[in-house]
Amino acid sequence: MKKNMGSLDKGIRIVIAITIALLSYFGIIEGTLAYVLMALAIIFLLTSFISFCPLYLPFGWNTCKRK
Repeated sequence: MKKNMGSLDKGIRIVIAITIALLSYFGIIEGTLAYVLMALAIIFLLTSFISFCPLYLPFGWNTCKRK
């Protein structure tokens, strides 16, 4: 797997994941929507930590700056 996510992209995903977790924790989102968004938040965190997003491949996107 080649890295295809830059630091800005990773940071945005982490902020979104934390926001979703906090909204769920404080009961602002509930039920099925909370479960779906939490699954999305987990995916965002995993892809941020490995710096690879499989959805970028079909589109040819790469936000990672390489030397």
